[in-house]
Amino acid sequence: MINFKLFFTWWNRQTFGTLLKTLFFGKLVGKDDKGNRYYQSKDNDRWLIYSKSVEASKIPNEWYLWIHHTIDETPKKDTKAFSWQKDRKENLTGTDKSYRPNTILDNEIKKKYETWKN
Repeated sequence: MINFKLFFTWWNRQTFGTLLKTLFFGKLVGKDDKGNRYYQSKDNDRWLIYSKSVEASKIPNEWYLWIHHTIDETPKKDTKAFSWQKDRKENLTGTDKSYRPNTILDNEIKKKYETWKN
């Protein structure tokens, strides 16, 4: 079955043009722990195909440097430089999982003062 979203939308992983470019000119150079795949052409063009949803905050720092031509070598699999580093989380802004203070959820604004009464 043909997925028509592929032809018309970019937010569903890749477009038809990206698929063709990947098939004809792309060489798989690596994959990160989130499942994103990174490609490079002979002309040194670099791009990625997201594993699930298209979210730029899913790209690890090492691959971000590579895809923006800051470094030339592809990142290694184990790239944690320090033991205290946490795993990267995606940006949840605009989703149901985003942070909202309790006052907004309860539709209740608590005053930090009392009004002056006569």
